[in-house]
Amino acid sequence: MSLLVVGLSHRSAPVSVLERASLSVEAQTKLLQDTVAAEPASEGAVLATCNRIELYADVDKFHAGVAELSTLLAQHSGVGLEELTPYLYVHYEDRAVHHMFSVACGLDSMVVGEGQILGQIKDSLARAQETHTAGRLLNDLFQQALRVGKRAHSETGIDRAGQSLVTFGLEQLALGTPVESWARGKKALVIGAGSMSSLSAATLARTGVAEVVVANRTPDRAERLVRILTEGDDTDVTARAVPMTSVPFELTRADVVVSCTGATGLVLTADMVAAGVEGRVGTAPVVDLDAVAEEDARESAPPAQTPAEDGCPVDLSTVRPGFSVMGEAAVAGMDAATLEQHGAWAAGSAVDRRDAARGTGPEADAEVIGALAAAASAIGRIPERRRPEAVDVPQRPEPVLFLLDLAMPRDVDAAAHRLPGVRLVDIESLAEASADAPMAADVDQVRRIVSDEVAAFGAAQRAAHITPTVVALRTMAADVVAGEMARLEGRLPGLDDKHRAEITQTVRRVVDKLLHAPTVRVKQLAAEPGGTGYADALRTLFDLDPETVASVSRAEESTEKNAENRGPG
Repeated sequence: MSLLVVGLSHRSAPVSVLERASLSVEAQTKLLQDTVAAEPASEGAVLATCNRIELYADVDKFHAGVAELSTLLAQHSGVGLEELTPYLYVHYEDRAVHHMFSVACGLDSMVVGEGQILGQIKDSLARAQETHTAGRLLNDLFQQALRVGKRAHSETGIDRAGQSLVTFGLEQLALGTPVESWARGKKALVIGAGSMSSLSAATLARTGVAEVVVANRTPDRAERLVRILTEGDDTDVTARAVPMTSVPFELTRADVVVSCTGATGLVLTADMVAAGVEGRVGTAPVVDLDAVAEEDARESAPPAQTPAEDGCPVDLSTVRPGFSVMGEAAVAGMDAATLEQHGAWAAGSAVDRRDAARGTGPEADAEVIGALAAAASAIGRIPERRRPEAVDVPQRPEPVLFLLDLAMPRDVDAAAHRLPGVRLVDIESLAEASADAPMAADVDQVRRIVSDEVAAFGAAQRAAHITPTVVALRTMAADVVAGEMARLEGRLPGLDDKHRAEITQTVRRVVDKLLHAPTVRVKQLAAEPGGTGYADALRTLFDLDPETVASVSRAEESTEKNAENRGPG
């Protein structure tokens, strides 16, 4: 087994990089085809979700495999290799299995314990099977990952450790209010009809929204989702399908919008969102994107220079606006001589910060300088003497339009979050909100399950690796018995059937007994870590034909192919 995974996720890369590196379904198919066409890889599968892009392969060379898979990811994502490389992670053999099983259990998800990843793994396996890039190793890995994920959800309370990304996103929109109370009676617009959008629509329907409108580029898929929503027994929601051209109008009616499409550009611009809330927040909001850009530039620009104060020895250009030249921002990193000058200047400044009882004069100056020096020695900087005055921030109106953007790359213009009356939650803000989310004690139990399953999977794969060699050995032994019996019949032509059968059975028993202990033991040894070399030793000791062993492997794979082609369970 030479399993290799190269990928990036929300844990290794910023959302902006994940967004640019996202792969369409067509790009994933082409990536799979190019992967198995590359020299180091014989199998390939892609797991692409909102917050991860991973390429799995069975390779015969580690370093060459890493280089080839990294290059392929860069080529098909459109992100340059030099830019992409710092964000890539690599897992090999047992570590790769551990990673896949952890992903399947929701341990590596943005929201710990979410179950939607199982459906995404199932879709990835189906795509690899359709393109004939998944062989025995990746079929076994993905099928077992699905079983491990289901086991984790059924045997532990991992579901309580976190919610699905949709539920978590709605909770962020609700700002602490129970989702059911917040959503009750609202009108929802769902853009897209894929798996994430379908889950969003179903979740909104269960939370009690009054209406769900589904907009999708393919009308049939939108209509099918509407039928599922309206024909279900667990909700009485009103649902209807609309074309994508109706989205601007539906924005004027909607209270909640969830968008998750495969579009490569923005689906909702800031101008579209502004038009959707116009007249619903008192005065019509005016979107000045140039002003937004200027505000962003001001926020990122270096601080303006502080006006000079006569005689101050400090370089005031380093002081943040609104902070006193007496403060820590002014004297951080100051050398001892300048510190003394600063202390003397401060002591004699117009703003007398000394207690009146302490008096004036050289002794008082020395005391002030000494206090400043002691503070600098103790904490490395001078504490602030005066804090900046609070700045009045205009109060934003209550949101009238709630936007949940679950797409990667994003569907909704990030500038929309500045609009009055709009609350936007996207993948990036969800990542920040979930970073400190508490993890349930059940997570430890899931980790133990993953560790046990990784060990069992590795043992099974190593044992399977030696099985063709053992079968080839027994086939060779049977051929030897058949050859020797043929020679015996040539020497004893008068041997009757009864004695011939008895002699044949005796010779076979002898051979079986001689091979039993070595073959059983070699299977046990091969199942242990580092035991893959026993197959090579067995082939060498008995001078087995490598083509015979390979033919046994091909026969076994052909036997399993029919079951695998039925799709993931």
